[in-house]
Amino acid sequence: MDSTPPCNLHFVFIPIMTPGHLLPMVDMAKMLARRKVKVSIITTPLNSIHFQASIDREIQSGSPIQILHVQFPWAQAGLPEGCESADILPSMDLLSNFTVAMNLMQRPIEELLQNQRPFPSCIIADKNFVCMADVADKFNVPRIIFEASNFFYLLCCYILNKEKVHEDLSYDEKFLVPGMPHRIELRRSQLPGLFHPGKDVKLQACREATRKAAKKAYGIVVNSFEELEAEYVKEYERVTGHKVWCVGPVSLCNKDDSEKALRNKRNSSDENRYMKWLDSWPARSVIYVCLGSLNRATPEQLIELGLGLEATKRPFIWVLRGAYGREEIEKWLLEDGFEERVKGRGILIKGWVPQVLILSHRAIGAFLTHCGWNSTLEGICAGVPLVTFPLFSEQFLNEKIVVQVVENGVSLGAESVVHLGQEDEARVQVTKENVADSIEKLMDEGKEKQVFMERARNYADMAKKTVEEGGSSYNNMSLLIQDIASFKMP
Repeated sequence: MDSTPPCNLHFVFIPIMTPGHLLPMVDMAKMLARRKVKVSIITTPLNSIHFQASIDREIQSGSPIQILHVQFPWAQAGLPEGCESADILPSMDLLSNFTVAMNLMQRPIEELLQNQRPFPSCIIADKNFVCMADVADKFNVPRIIFEASNFFYLLCCYILNKEKVHEDLSYDEKFLVPGMPHRIELRRSQLPGLFHPGKDVKLQACREATRKAAKKAYGIVVNSFEELEAEYVKEYERVTGHKVWCVGPVSLCNKDDSEKALRNKRNSSDENRYMKWLDSWPARSVIYVCLGSLNRATPEQLIELGLGLEATKRPFIWVLRGAYGREEIEKWLLEDGFEERVKGRGILIKGWVPQVLILSHRAIGAFLTHCGWNSTLEGICAGVPLVTFPLFSEQFLNEKIVVQVVENGVSLGAESVVHLGQEDEARVQVTKENVADSIEKLMDEGKEKQVFMERARNYADMAKKTVEEGGSSYNNMSLLIQDIASFKMP
Protein backbone atom coordinates (compact mmCIF):
# COMPACT_ATOMS: atom_id res chain seq x y z
CA MET A 1 0.00 0.00 0.00
CA ASP A 2 1.01 3.61 -0.56
CA SER A 3 2.36 5.76 2.29
CA THR A 4 0.06 8.72 1.53
CA PRO A 5 -1.61 9.94 4.76
CA PRO A 6 -5.30 8.99 4.98
CA CYS A 7 -7.81 11.75 4.22
CA ASN A 8 -11.55 12.31 4.25
CA LEU A 9 -11.93 12.40 0.49
CA HIS A 10 -14.36 10.20 -1.39
CA PHE A 11 -13.98 9.72 -5.14
CA VAL A 12 -16.89 8.14 -7.03
CA PHE A 13 -16.20 6.42 -10.36
CA ILE A 14 -19.07 6.00 -12.83
CA PRO A 15 -17.98 4.10 -15.96
CA ILE A 16 -20.20 3.33 -18.91
CA MET A 17 -20.95 -0.32 -19.42
CA THR A 18 -18.56 -1.53 -22.09
CA PRO A 19 -15.21 -3.26 -21.38
CA GLY A 20 -12.98 -0.76 -23.19
CA HIS A 21 -14.21 2.04 -20.94
CA LEU A 22 -15.04 0.16 -17.75
CA LEU A 23 -11.78 -1.74 -17.22
CA PRO A 24 -9.40 1.26 -17.29
CA MET A 25 -11.70 3.16 -14.92
CA VAL A 26 -11.64 0.20 -12.51
CA ASP A 27 -7.84 0.12 -12.75
CA MET A 28 -7.63 3.85 -12.05
CA ALA A 29 -10.02 3.47 -9.11
CA LYS A 30 -7.73 0.80 -7.67
CA MET A 31 -4.67 3.02 -8.08
CA LEU A 32 -6.40 5.94 -6.36
CA ALA A 33 -7.68 3.79 -3.47
CA ARG A 34 -4.12 2.56 -2.86
CA ARG A 35 -3.36 6.17 -1.94
CA LYS A 36 -5.71 5.77 1.07
CA VAL A 37 -8.53 7.72 -0.54
CA LYS A 38 -12.02 6.22 -0.29
CA VAL A 39 -13.22 5.13 -3.71
CA SER A 40 -16.61 3.85 -4.87
CA ILE A 41 -17.32 2.30 -8.28
CA ILE A 42 -20.96 2.52 -9.37
CA THR A 43 -22.13 -0.05 -11.90
CA THR A 44 -24.75 -2.73 -12.47
CA PRO A 45 -24.62 -6.14 -10.77
CA LEU A 46 -24.00 -8.00 -14.05
CA ASN A 47 -21.10 -5.73 -15.01
CA SER A 48 -19.45 -5.96 -11.59
CA ILE A 49 -19.23 -9.76 -11.78
CA HIS A 50 -16.29 -9.51 -14.16
CA PHE A 51 -14.05 -7.47 -11.83
CA GLN A 52 -15.51 -8.33 -8.41
CA ALA A 53 -12.67 -10.75 -7.58
CA SER A 54 -10.10 -8.06 -8.38
CA ILE A 55 -11.81 -5.57 -6.04
CA ASP A 56 -12.18 -8.21 -3.31
CA ARG A 57 -8.42 -8.70 -3.45
CA GLU A 58 -7.90 -4.95 -3.04
CA ILE A 59 -10.23 -4.84 -0.03
CA GLN A 60 -8.41 -7.76 1.58
CA SER A 61 -5.15 -5.82 1.27
CA GLY A 62 -6.68 -2.88 3.16
CA SER A 63 -7.70 -0.68 0.25
CA PRO A 64 -10.71 1.63 0.94
CA ILE A 65 -12.59 0.70 -2.21
CA GLN A 66 -16.12 -0.58 -2.76
CA ILE A 67 -18.59 -1.42 -5.52
CA LEU A 68 -22.05 0.16 -5.38
CA HIS A 69 -24.84 -1.37 -7.45
CA VAL A 70 -27.65 0.19 -9.42
CA GLN A 71 -30.11 -1.79 -11.50
CA PHE A 72 -29.94 -1.38 -15.26
CA PRO A 73 -33.35 -0.27 -16.64
CA TRP A 74 -33.26 -2.52 -19.69
CA ALA A 75 -37.03 -3.01 -19.92
CA GLN A 76 -37.83 0.72 -19.71
CA ALA A 77 -35.34 1.42 -22.50
CA GLY A 78 -36.62 -1.33 -24.78
CA LEU A 79 -33.58 -3.60 -24.45
CA PRO A 80 -33.48 -7.41 -24.12
CA GLU A 81 -32.96 -8.70 -20.60
CA GLY A 82 -29.27 -9.05 -19.70
CA CYS A 83 -28.03 -6.53 -22.29
CA GLU A 84 -26.15 -4.43 -19.76
CA SER A 85 -22.99 -3.85 -21.79
CA ALA A 86 -22.66 -2.19 -25.20
CA ASP A 87 -20.46 -4.99 -26.53
CA ILE A 88 -23.23 -7.61 -26.20
CA LEU A 89 -26.06 -5.71 -27.87
CA PRO A 90 -27.65 -8.01 -30.48
CA SER A 91 -27.73 -5.07 -32.92
CA MET A 92 -26.05 -1.68 -33.10
CA ASP A 93 -29.52 -0.31 -33.87
CA LEU A 94 -30.10 -0.63 -30.11
CA LEU A 95 -27.27 1.74 -29.24
CA SER A 96 -29.66 4.67 -28.80
CA ASN A 97 -31.79 2.50 -26.48
CA PHE A 98 -28.65 1.79 -24.47
CA THR A 99 -28.03 5.53 -24.15
CA VAL A 100 -31.62 6.01 -22.95
CA ALA A 101 -31.04 3.33 -20.29
CA MET A 102 -27.89 5.09 -19.09
CA ASN A 103 -29.77 8.36 -18.67
CA LEU A 104 -32.53 6.56 -16.75
CA MET A 105 -29.89 5.57 -14.20
CA GLN A 106 -29.53 9.20 -13.07
CA ARG A 107 -32.13 9.13 -10.27
CA PRO A 108 -31.06 5.82 -8.67
CA ILE A 109 -27.44 7.00 -8.77
CA GLU A 110 -28.44 10.25 -7.05
CA GLU A 111 -30.26 8.28 -4.33
CA LEU A 112 -27.20 6.08 -3.88
CA LEU A 113 -24.85 9.05 -3.53
CA GLN A 114 -27.07 10.83 -1.00
CA ASN A 115 -26.51 8.00 1.48
CA GLN A 116 -22.73 7.84 1.16
CA ARG A 117 -20.44 8.80 4.06
CA PRO A 118 -18.22 10.63 3.67
CA PHE A 119 -20.27 12.42 1.06
CA PRO A 120 -18.64 12.26 -2.42
CA SER A 121 -15.88 14.84 -2.91
CA CYS A 122 -15.63 14.27 -6.65
CA ILE A 123 -17.34 12.35 -9.44
CA ILE A 124 -15.13 10.82 -12.12
CA ALA A 125 -17.49 9.77 -14.91
CA ASP A 126 -16.99 8.52 -18.42
CA LYS A 127 -17.54 11.42 -20.80
CA ASN A 128 -20.36 9.47 -22.47
CA PHE A 129 -22.34 9.32 -19.20
CA VAL A 130 -23.85 12.71 -19.97
CA CYS A 131 -26.44 12.82 -17.19
CA MET A 132 -23.65 12.84 -14.59
CA ALA A 133 -23.18 16.54 -15.38
CA ASP A 134 -26.60 17.19 -13.81
CA VAL A 135 -25.79 14.93 -10.86
CA ALA A 136 -22.57 16.83 -10.12
CA ASP A 137 -24.39 20.18 -10.39
CA LYS A 138 -27.14 19.01 -8.05
CA PHE A 139 -24.68 17.93 -5.36
CA ASN A 140 -22.20 20.80 -5.93
CA VAL A 141 -19.24 18.48 -6.43
CA PRO A 142 -16.61 18.70 -9.18
CA ARG A 143 -17.10 16.35 -12.12
CA ILE A 144 -14.01 15.08 -13.89
CA ILE A 145 -14.54 13.27 -17.16
CA PHE A 146 -12.62 10.11 -17.91
CA GLU A 147 -11.27 10.14 -21.46
CA ALA A 148 -10.78 6.62 -22.78
CA SER A 149 -8.32 7.74 -25.47
CA ASN A 150 -5.22 10.00 -25.41
CA PHE A 151 -4.00 13.57 -25.91
CA PHE A 152 -3.06 13.01 -29.55
CA TYR A 153 -6.72 12.20 -30.23
CA LEU A 154 -8.01 15.08 -28.08
CA LEU A 155 -5.77 17.63 -29.76
CA CYS A 156 -6.52 16.33 -33.26
CA CYS A 157 -10.28 16.52 -32.64
CA TYR A 158 -9.99 20.00 -31.16
CA ILE A 159 -8.06 21.25 -34.20
CA LEU A 160 -10.42 19.63 -36.72
CA ASN A 161 -13.50 21.01 -34.96
CA LYS A 162 -11.93 24.46 -34.98
CA GLU A 163 -10.22 24.57 -38.40
CA LYS A 164 -12.60 22.25 -40.33
CA VAL A 165 -9.88 21.54 -42.91
CA HIS A 166 -11.48 18.20 -43.77
CA GLU A 167 -15.02 19.31 -44.52
CA ASP A 168 -14.82 20.15 -48.23
CA LEU A 169 -12.70 17.16 -49.21
CA SER A 170 -13.74 13.98 -50.97
CA TYR A 171 -14.08 10.89 -48.77
CA ASP A 172 -10.71 9.34 -49.68
CA GLU A 173 -8.72 12.57 -50.00
CA LYS A 174 -5.64 13.14 -47.82
CA PHE A 175 -5.10 16.30 -45.78
CA LEU A 176 -2.57 17.67 -43.29
CA VAL A 177 -3.80 18.26 -39.74
CA PRO A 178 -2.52 21.78 -38.89
CA GLY A 179 -0.99 22.57 -35.51
CA MET A 180 0.06 19.03 -34.55
CA PRO A 181 3.59 18.57 -33.13
CA HIS A 182 4.29 15.94 -35.82
CA ARG A 183 3.40 16.08 -39.50
CA ILE A 184 0.16 14.10 -39.46
CA GLU A 185 -1.69 13.30 -42.67
CA LEU A 186 -5.09 11.64 -42.66
CA ARG A 187 -7.77 10.70 -45.10
CA ARG A 188 -11.26 11.94 -44.41
CA SER A 189 -12.29 8.28 -44.56
CA GLN A 190 -10.13 7.59 -41.48
CA LEU A 191 -11.79 10.12 -39.19
CA PRO A 192 -13.96 9.01 -36.23
CA GLY A 193 -17.72 8.89 -36.61
CA LEU A 194 -18.26 12.31 -35.03
CA PHE A 195 -16.76 13.82 -38.21
CA HIS A 196 -19.20 11.89 -40.39
CA PRO A 197 -22.64 13.26 -39.44
CA GLY A 198 -24.64 10.69 -41.39
CA LYS A 199 -28.43 10.42 -41.18
CA ASP A 200 -28.82 9.11 -37.61
CA VAL A 201 -30.42 12.10 -35.88
CA LYS A 202 -30.46 10.41 -32.46
CA LEU A 203 -26.76 9.59 -32.67
CA GLN A 204 -25.86 13.15 -33.65
CA ALA A 205 -27.93 14.55 -30.80
CA CYS A 206 -26.14 12.20 -28.40
CA ARG A 207 -22.72 13.34 -29.66
CA GLU A 208 -23.68 16.99 -29.31
CA ALA A 209 -24.93 16.41 -25.76
CA THR A 210 -21.65 14.66 -24.91
CA ARG A 211 -19.63 17.58 -26.31
CA LYS A 212 -21.62 20.17 -24.32
CA ALA A 213 -21.40 18.18 -21.09
CA ALA A 214 -17.64 17.77 -21.54
CA LYS A 215 -17.22 21.55 -21.77
CA LYS A 216 -18.80 21.95 -18.33
CA ALA A 217 -16.48 19.44 -16.63
CA TYR A 218 -14.03 20.53 -13.94
CA GLY A 219 -11.22 18.67 -15.71
CA ILE A 220 -10.17 15.64 -17.72
CA VAL A 221 -8.30 12.55 -16.58
CA VAL A 222 -6.57 10.53 -19.29
CA ASN A 223 -5.14 7.02 -19.37
CA SER A 224 -1.79 7.92 -20.93
CA PHE A 225 1.65 8.99 -19.76
CA GLU A 226 3.59 12.15 -20.46
CA GLU A 227 6.73 10.43 -21.72
CA LEU A 228 4.66 8.86 -24.52
CA GLU A 229 3.08 12.05 -25.88
CA ALA A 230 4.49 14.99 -23.91
CA GLU A 231 4.14 17.51 -26.76
CA TYR A 232 0.48 16.64 -27.19
CA VAL A 233 -0.30 16.97 -23.47
CA LYS A 234 1.25 20.45 -23.35
CA GLU A 235 -0.32 21.65 -26.60
CA TYR A 236 -3.80 20.41 -25.70
CA GLU A 237 -3.59 22.06 -22.29
CA ARG A 238 -2.36 25.28 -23.90
CA VAL A 239 -4.99 25.61 -26.62
CA THR A 240 -7.98 24.54 -24.52
CA GLY A 241 -7.09 25.83 -21.06
CA HIS A 242 -8.60 22.64 -19.63
CA LYS A 243 -7.42 21.18 -16.35
CA VAL A 244 -5.88 17.79 -17.25
CA TRP A 245 -4.29 14.89 -15.41
CA CYS A 246 -2.28 12.24 -17.22
CA VAL A 247 -2.32 9.21 -14.88
CA GLY A 248 -1.66 6.08 -16.97
CA PRO A 249 -0.94 3.45 -17.95
CA VAL A 250 -3.52 2.34 -15.39
CA SER A 251 -3.33 -1.35 -16.41
CA LEU A 252 0.09 -1.45 -14.70
CA CYS A 253 -1.67 -1.48 -11.32
CA ASN A 254 -2.04 -5.23 -12.01
CA LYS A 255 1.46 -6.33 -11.14
CA ASP A 256 1.54 -10.12 -10.74
CA ASP A 257 0.03 -12.85 -12.91
CA SER A 258 -2.82 -13.39 -10.47
CA GLU A 259 -3.88 -9.73 -10.64
CA LYS A 260 -3.64 -9.75 -14.44
CA ALA A 261 -5.83 -12.85 -14.64
CA LEU A 262 -8.42 -11.42 -12.22
CA ARG A 263 -8.64 -8.07 -14.02
CA ASN A 264 -11.58 -9.15 -16.18
CA LYS A 265 -12.90 -12.59 -15.35
CA ARG A 266 -15.23 -13.57 -18.15
CA ASN A 267 -14.84 -16.90 -19.94
CA SER A 268 -11.17 -17.40 -19.20
CA SER A 269 -11.32 -20.72 -17.38
CA ASP A 270 -9.10 -22.16 -20.11
CA GLU A 271 -6.28 -19.70 -19.51
CA ASN A 272 -3.95 -22.29 -17.97
CA ARG A 273 -4.05 -24.29 -21.20
CA TYR A 274 -2.91 -21.50 -23.47
CA MET A 275 -0.46 -20.06 -20.96
CA LYS A 276 1.21 -23.50 -20.86
CA TRP A 277 1.13 -23.55 -24.65
CA LEU A 278 2.97 -20.20 -24.66
CA ASP A 279 5.56 -21.67 -22.29
CA SER A 280 6.47 -24.17 -25.01
CA TRP A 281 7.60 -21.51 -27.51
CA PRO A 282 10.86 -19.51 -27.64
CA ALA A 283 10.99 -15.88 -26.51
CA ARG A 284 9.42 -13.35 -28.91
CA SER A 285 8.23 -16.01 -31.38
CA VAL A 286 4.41 -15.91 -31.06
CA ILE A 287 1.99 -13.47 -32.73
CA TYR A 288 -0.96 -12.38 -30.58
CA VAL A 289 -4.03 -11.23 -32.56
CA CYS A 290 -7.07 -9.49 -31.10
CA LEU A 291 -9.37 -6.96 -32.80
CA GLY A 292 -11.21 -5.80 -29.68
CA SER A 293 -14.55 -6.31 -27.93
CA LEU A 294 -16.45 -4.36 -30.60
CA ASN A 295 -14.72 -5.98 -33.59
CA ARG A 296 -16.28 -4.65 -36.79
CA ALA A 297 -14.21 -6.62 -39.31
CA THR A 298 -16.35 -8.45 -41.85
CA PRO A 299 -16.11 -12.25 -42.22
CA GLU A 300 -14.38 -11.74 -45.60
CA GLN A 301 -11.78 -9.53 -43.93
CA LEU A 302 -11.26 -11.97 -41.09
CA ILE A 303 -10.69 -14.79 -43.60
CA GLU A 304 -7.90 -12.76 -45.23
CA LEU A 305 -6.44 -12.16 -41.77
CA GLY A 306 -6.52 -15.87 -40.96
CA LEU A 307 -4.93 -16.88 -44.26
CA GLY A 308 -2.21 -14.28 -43.70
CA LEU A 309 -1.44 -15.75 -40.28
CA GLU A 310 -1.30 -19.20 -41.81
CA ALA A 311 1.09 -17.98 -44.51
CA THR A 312 3.63 -16.72 -41.95
CA LYS A 313 4.29 -20.29 -40.74
CA ARG A 314 4.70 -18.75 -37.27
CA PRO A 315 2.90 -19.66 -34.02
CA PHE A 316 -0.03 -17.44 -33.11
CA ILE A 317 -2.93 -16.89 -30.73
CA TRP A 318 -6.00 -15.45 -32.44
CA VAL A 319 -8.84 -14.16 -30.28
CA LEU A 320 -12.15 -14.22 -32.15
CA ARG A 321 -14.73 -12.32 -30.12
CA GLY A 322 -17.32 -12.44 -32.87
CA ALA A 323 -18.93 -9.01 -32.44
CA TYR A 324 -19.95 -9.06 -36.11
CA GLY A 325 -20.56 -11.91 -38.56
CA ARG A 326 -19.99 -14.67 -36.01
CA GLU A 327 -22.03 -17.31 -37.87
CA GLU A 328 -20.24 -16.70 -41.18
CA ILE A 329 -16.75 -16.95 -39.73
CA GLU A 330 -17.70 -20.10 -37.73
CA LYS A 331 -18.96 -21.66 -40.96
CA TRP A 332 -15.69 -20.83 -42.76
CA LEU A 333 -13.59 -22.28 -39.96
CA LEU A 334 -15.59 -25.49 -40.12
CA GLU A 335 -15.73 -25.90 -43.89
CA ASP A 336 -12.28 -24.62 -44.83
CA GLY A 337 -10.36 -26.73 -42.32
CA PHE A 338 -8.31 -23.75 -41.13
CA GLU A 339 -8.03 -24.91 -37.51
CA GLU A 340 -6.85 -28.37 -38.58
CA ARG A 341 -4.19 -26.91 -40.90
CA VAL A 342 -2.70 -24.67 -38.20
CA LYS A 343 -3.09 -27.22 -35.40
CA GLY A 344 -0.10 -27.20 -33.09
CA ARG A 345 1.16 -23.75 -34.00
CA GLY A 346 -2.11 -21.78 -33.92
CA ILE A 347 -4.67 -21.38 -31.16
CA LEU A 348 -8.09 -19.82 -31.77
CA ILE A 349 -9.88 -18.51 -28.70
CA LYS A 350 -13.57 -17.73 -29.15
CA GLY A 351 -14.32 -15.44 -26.26
CA TRP A 352 -12.49 -13.36 -23.67
CA VAL A 353 -8.89 -13.70 -22.55
CA PRO A 354 -6.76 -11.98 -19.89
CA GLN A 355 -4.99 -9.85 -22.51
CA VAL A 356 -2.57 -8.11 -20.14
CA LEU A 357 -1.44 -11.52 -18.85
CA ILE A 358 -0.90 -12.89 -22.36
CA LEU A 359 0.97 -9.81 -23.58
CA SER A 360 3.34 -10.01 -20.63
CA HIS A 361 4.43 -13.56 -21.55
CA ARG A 362 8.00 -13.77 -22.83
CA ALA A 363 6.89 -15.77 -25.92
CA ILE A 364 4.85 -12.91 -27.43
CA GLY A 365 6.83 -11.22 -30.19
CA ALA A 366 4.18 -9.07 -31.93
CA PHE A 367 0.64 -7.87 -31.27
CA LEU A 368 -1.74 -7.49 -34.23
CA THR A 369 -4.28 -5.02 -32.88
CA HIS A 370 -7.28 -2.93 -33.91
CA CYS A 371 -5.60 0.03 -32.16
CA GLY A 372 -8.21 0.51 -29.49
CA TRP A 373 -6.44 2.71 -26.96
CA ASN A 374 -6.46 0.16 -24.13
CA SER A 375 -4.94 -2.52 -26.36
CA THR A 376 -2.42 -0.09 -27.85
CA LEU A 377 -1.26 1.02 -24.43
CA GLU A 378 -1.18 -2.53 -23.06
CA GLY A 379 1.01 -3.59 -25.98
CA ILE A 380 3.37 -0.67 -25.34
CA CYS A 381 3.54 -1.51 -21.62
CA ALA A 382 4.40 -5.13 -22.45
CA GLY A 383 7.30 -4.03 -24.67
CA VAL A 384 5.76 -5.70 -27.72
CA PRO A 385 5.91 -4.19 -31.25
CA LEU A 386 2.50 -3.69 -32.86
CA VAL A 387 0.95 -4.56 -36.22
CA THR A 388 -1.85 -2.03 -36.67
CA PHE A 389 -5.27 -2.76 -38.15
CA PRO A 390 -7.64 0.09 -37.15
CA LEU A 391 -11.33 -0.44 -37.81
CA PHE A 392 -13.46 2.41 -36.46
CA SER A 393 -13.84 5.19 -33.87
CA GLU A 394 -10.51 6.88 -33.01
CA GLN A 395 -8.43 3.84 -33.98
CA PHE A 396 -6.87 5.37 -37.09
CA LEU A 397 -5.58 8.24 -34.94
CA ASN A 398 -4.13 5.75 -32.46
CA GLU A 399 -2.38 4.06 -35.38
CA LYS A 400 -0.60 7.35 -36.09
CA ILE A 401 0.76 7.34 -32.53
CA VAL A 402 2.14 3.83 -32.97
CA VAL A 403 3.60 4.22 -36.47
CA GLN A 404 4.69 7.90 -36.51
CA VAL A 405 5.02 9.20 -32.94
CA VAL A 406 6.27 6.17 -31.00
CA GLU A 407 7.52 4.32 -34.12
CA ASN A 408 6.78 1.03 -32.46
CA GLY A 409 4.89 -0.78 -35.19
CA VAL A 410 3.87 -1.24 -38.80
CA SER A 411 0.53 -0.66 -40.51
CA LEU A 412 -1.44 -3.27 -42.43
CA GLY A 413 -2.65 -0.46 -44.69
CA ALA A 414 -6.35 -0.07 -43.83
CA GLU A 415 -7.66 3.26 -45.15
CA SER A 416 -11.33 3.56 -44.18
CA VAL A 417 -13.39 3.46 -40.99
CA VAL A 418 -15.95 0.67 -40.75
CA HIS A 419 -18.86 2.60 -39.23
CA LEU A 420 -21.10 0.90 -36.69
CA GLY A 421 -24.17 -0.42 -38.43
CA GLN A 422 -22.61 -0.14 -41.89
CA GLU A 423 -20.45 -3.27 -41.85
CA ASP A 424 -22.27 -4.78 -44.83
CA GLU A 425 -21.00 -1.91 -46.98
CA ALA A 426 -17.36 -2.38 -45.94
CA ARG A 427 -14.87 -3.72 -48.43
CA VAL A 428 -11.86 -5.95 -47.75
CA GLN A 429 -9.02 -3.50 -47.07
CA VAL A 430 -6.23 -5.82 -45.98
CA THR A 431 -5.15 -8.91 -47.90
CA LYS A 432 -3.43 -12.03 -46.64
CA GLU A 433 -0.25 -10.74 -48.33
CA ASN A 434 -0.47 -7.48 -46.31
CA VAL A 435 -0.78 -9.50 -43.12
CA ALA A 436 2.12 -11.85 -43.82
CA ASP A 437 4.46 -9.10 -45.08
CA SER A 438 3.79 -6.77 -42.13
CA ILE A 439 4.32 -9.50 -39.56
CA GLU A 440 7.61 -10.48 -41.18
CA LYS A 441 8.89 -6.90 -40.82
CA LEU A 442 8.63 -7.29 -37.05
CA MET A 443 9.38 -11.01 -36.64
CA ASP A 444 12.00 -11.83 -39.26
CA GLU A 445 15.49 -12.02 -37.77
CA GLY A 446 17.49 -8.98 -38.76
CA LYS A 447 18.34 -5.38 -37.97
CA GLU A 448 14.80 -4.05 -38.46
CA LYS A 449 13.41 -6.43 -35.84
CA GLN A 450 16.10 -5.43 -33.36
CA VAL A 451 15.31 -1.73 -33.82
CA PHE A 452 11.62 -2.34 -33.15
CA MET A 453 12.33 -4.56 -30.14
CA GLU A 454 14.72 -2.07 -28.54
CA ARG A 455 12.29 0.80 -29.02
CA ALA A 456 9.47 -1.33 -27.57
CA ARG A 457 11.55 -2.21 -24.49
CA ASN A 458 12.45 1.44 -23.92
CA TYR A 459 8.83 2.57 -23.93
CA ALA A 460 7.84 -0.32 -21.66
CA ASP A 461 10.50 0.78 -19.16
CA MET A 462 9.24 4.38 -19.33
CA ALA A 463 5.66 3.22 -18.74
CA LYS A 464 6.58 1.22 -15.63
CA LYS A 465 8.60 4.07 -14.12
CA THR A 466 5.89 6.67 -14.67
CA VAL A 467 3.41 4.95 -12.33
CA GLU A 468 5.98 4.27 -9.63
CA GLU A 469 6.55 6.69 -6.75
CA GLY A 470 8.21 9.82 -8.19
CA GLY A 471 7.07 9.09 -11.76
CA SER A 472 5.05 11.63 -13.75
CA SER A 473 1.73 9.74 -13.61
CA TYR A 474 2.20 9.00 -9.91
CA ASN A 475 2.82 12.68 -9.27
CA ASN A 476 -0.16 13.68 -11.41
CA MET A 477 -2.42 11.50 -9.30
CA SER A 478 -1.02 13.20 -6.20
CA LEU A 479 -1.86 16.56 -7.78
CA LEU A 480 -5.39 15.35 -8.51
CA ILE A 481 -5.90 14.34 -4.87
CA GLN A 482 -4.52 17.68 -3.67
CA ASP A 483 -6.72 19.60 -6.09
CA ILE A 484 -9.92 17.94 -4.89
CA ALA A 485 -8.83 18.26 -1.25
CA SER A 486 -8.55 22.03 -1.67
CA PHE A 487 -11.59 22.42 -3.95
CA LYS A 488 -14.19 25.02 -3.04
CA MET A 489 -17.36 25.34 -5.09
CA PRO A 490 -17.59 28.84 -6.63
